[in-house]
Amino acid sequence: MLVSIVPITATFIMLFSPPHTLSVAALTTWMAIGVIGFYSAQTFFSIPHLSLGAELTTNYHERSRLFGLRHAAFTAGSILALASMQIFISAEREGPAVARTTAEVVSWIAAGVTFALILFCVVRVRERKEFQGRAIGNPYQAFRDVWRNPHARLLIIVTFIENVGSAAIGALTLYVAQYVVGRIDLAPLIILTYMIPSTISVPMWIPLSRRFGKINLWIFSMVLTGLAFGVMCVLPFLEERAAVVTIFIAAVFAGLAAGCGGTVAPSIQGDVIDWDEYSTGERKEGSYYATWNFVYKSAGGVMLLLTGFVLQIAGFVPNQEQSMTVQVAMIALYGAFPLVCYSIGAVLFLRFTLDEREHARIRQALAERRAA
Repeated sequence: MLVSIVPITATFIMLFSPPHTLSVAALTTWMAIGVIGFYSAQTFFSIPHLSLGAELTTNYHERSRLFGLRHAAFTAGSILALASMQIFISAEREGPAVARTTAEVVSWIAAGVTFALILFCVVRVRERKEFQGRAIGNPYQAFRDVWRNPHARLLIIVTFIENVGSAAIGALTLYVAQYVVGRIDLAPLIILTYMIPSTISVPMWIPLSRRFGKINLWIFSMVLTGLAFGVMCVLPFLEERAAVVTIFIAAVFAGLAAGCGGTVAPSIQGDVIDWDEYSTGERKEGSYYATWNFVYKSAGGVMLLLTGFVLQIAGFVPNQEQSMTVQVAMIALYGAFPLVCYSIGAVLFLRFTLDEREHARIRQALAERRAA
């Protein structure tokens, strides 16, 4: 995490502060390096950060609280980023020079805050000594162990399916707001309507996970997400006002589901890592979260590629009124496709058996093994 500080902040500033004198080709290269560099550097931080979450506590429900707070903080940061989007929109209205200056100032402020927060995390958080030096030296063997773990294998499959669906949501929200609903000005509010319930609902999901179980709650969140976006299939056939009301209501329920999934999903992933320790005697948090991170990004890449092909085939032309064919294609990707993906994920996850009782048995066995 310490190593990630400089490349994260440097590439972030690079993205928002390109030199004024670059040609189109040079600017494209500059931005490509910045985007790839930023997301690569972000991985340097996110994988060990998630790994620490699984390591800091082995308590079945304490993990949900820990990851729930992490999800709330992440979403709160996203809300701040949404506010900066509005700042950029206002600056752009005043001309390119003001937009460039504003972007540069905001990027330096954001980079400074990021630098300070990551450094604070590195200084204050301590790794558990009893977990150190227990990972296998061969990374290929470690990833083979991840795939051989039956609970992890099911999670990998479900996570890929789920994230293919959610990637469509992230890629198309602005398109749907502009070309289907006809209110691009409402896009930030739609996103905010999704983010706020996702953040403030976290304290509600933690006690519910105790009562109904993390597995059942994650299945519920997948079903709710699928239904929330499935409802949007009717948007092309509604009047503007009805379409606006529908997308806002759906955003609220999708946000609630996201708060649930963000709380319990990484907590369940931590439980799966404990099963690996029980099976192999090793701790591989980094290998597991690296695998899931790869699955997230692969699913996003597949969906972006599919979205581009579908819109091209449907006849999409930017910045003009779209035909009903294009609108239906957009909404099929935005509503029907997530509904199908999340439904399949929920059905598959019914086979997951690492519940609270089984986890308690594993932790007891590990405690007895250490005592011996």
